[in-house]
Amino acid sequence: MNQTDNVLFEIDNRGVATVTLNQPEIHNAFDDKLIVKLTEIFTQIHNNDDIRVMVLASSGKNFCAGADLNWMQRMATYSYEQNLTDANALATMFFTLNNLNKPTIAKVQGAAFGGGVGLVACCDMAIASKLSRFCLSEVKLGLIPATISPYVIDAIGARLARRYFTTAEVFSAMRARRIGLLSEAVTEEELESTVASLIEHLLKNSPAAIREAKQLIFSVQNQPVTAELLASTSEKIAEIRVSEEGQEGLNAFLEKRPANWLTE
Repeated sequence: MNQTDNVLFEIDNRGVATVTLNQPEIHNAFDDKLIVKLTEIFTQIHNNDDIRVMVLASSGKNFCAGADLNWMQRMATYSYEQNLTDANALATMFFTLNNLNKPTIAKVQGAAFGGGVGLVACCDMAIASKLSRFCLSEVKLGLIPATISPYVIDAIGARLARRYFTTAEVFSAMRARRIGLLSEAVTEEELESTVASLIEHLLKNSPAAIREAKQLIFSVQNQPVTAELLASTSEKIAEIRVSEEGQEGLNAFLEKRPANWLTE
């Protein structure tokens, strides 16, 4: 395990990377330095073909309280240009996490407020304890959830975003599950095993196919069903059928044997 500042980063022998926010004394709030470090780690994971899955976790009682108070105090004295640079760095971090070419799982305990909700929304799957609480709290501070908005709106929809962006009310894990922010809300005792079960499913599947399936969603989502889209999706399935892993997967199925990504 590598400990870098306030983040733990490890890769196990299965190719599962775990990134753990490790500032429990401040509820894993982040600042400009942590944002840069997380962006670097997410980029490393994206570029490492040996990594199959990423879990985003945190230590202590709470997942992430959003922005660190000391950082917010510094930002209050910044010029517009300095604030814009800060905001661009934060937007880049969320974009990098959202667009990772590996499946990502948020493992959430305790509170996820502000930017912490953004981290959850950027992950492909999010499992939380039923005791977890969520809040888009920015308007209480005279701010708006701008850099996380594309991902949160994608997760919960514009109608519910109109409510939670403006009320800044705290909502439960069960509510977060119903509105689409979470994949599942489980007991604290089940959190570890539920994440482990998802990882087990993911590791059974073709790494290349998972990567292409995730990219497929980005390219098809919100697009009209046109002749161009039909042609594009047909090209994608034809390309992967003749790819190395596509051929291996089909032959393994027909020959009733494990595919080579299960035996490597």
